[in-house]
Amino acid sequence: MTEPVPALTMYGAAWCGDCRRARRVLDARGVEYAYVDLVAAPERADEAEAVSGRKNIPVLVFPDGEVLVEPTDAELGARLDGLGACA
Repeated sequence: MTEPVPALTMYGAAWCGDCRRARRVLDARGVEYAYVDLVAAPERADEAEAVSGRKNIPVLVFPDGEVLVEPTDAELGARLDGLGACA
């Protein structure tokens, strides 16, 4: 049995297809995460950009400090597998 992945933070927006796709991956694996809706909290966009160095979303910040920006399903899945978040 694997340990659950510690909570991560995802910055995104409902209008963003890549954000919806990343959330589906996280939800399908039962990953606990804090979601920052950049439409509801536009002031946090600067925070996401500061962390990632880019304006693109989604931005996923893992507890160990690793950041993924616009990851493919395969990239996100590999990162989650490395953390023990297997579906």
